[in-house]
Amino acid sequence: MAARSRLPLALGLTAFGGLGYYIYSAGGSPKVAEKKFEHDVAAAGAKLGITSSGKETKKQGEVLLKEAGSKLDSTVNSIRSDLRSDTAKFDQKVGETVTAAENKAVELEKEAAKRFNNIKEATRKDLSQTVDSFDKTVERKAAEAKSGLSSWFGFGK
Repeated sequence: MAARSRLPLALGLTAFGGLGYYIYSAGGSPKVAEKKFEHDVAAAGAKLGITSSGKETKKQGEVLLKEAGSKLDSTVNSIRSDLRSDTAKFDQKVGETVTAAENKAVELEKEAAKRFNNIKEATRKDLSQTVDSFDKTVERKAAEAKSGLSSWFGFGK
């Protein structure tokens, strides 16, 4: 079983305990408990330096919510703008990298073709020299054989 947070349970029990306290101290009357709660909230606000009526507090809360909403919207828009900018930079960098890779591939292809042609030429020269050497050897041996055979029949030197 996964471990669950006990925070919701603690907050719920605290809220019910506070509600029970106010109703008990008001003698079971919910209206009296509500008035006592409002009085305690006003007293705590006075101690903290917050002195305003419920309507003023509501208006201040609405103003604060609007300010917070506009700050949040501004932050979100800033993040979106930064994200678009970063995305554009990333796309540009990827494009540059792809272009560089394509250029390198073309360069390597040219270099490989050049090496292949060099090896092909060297092999052709070696093969040509080998064939020429073989031909000369065959011709020389054929001439020797011809002179040896001719000398047997009296046609020789």
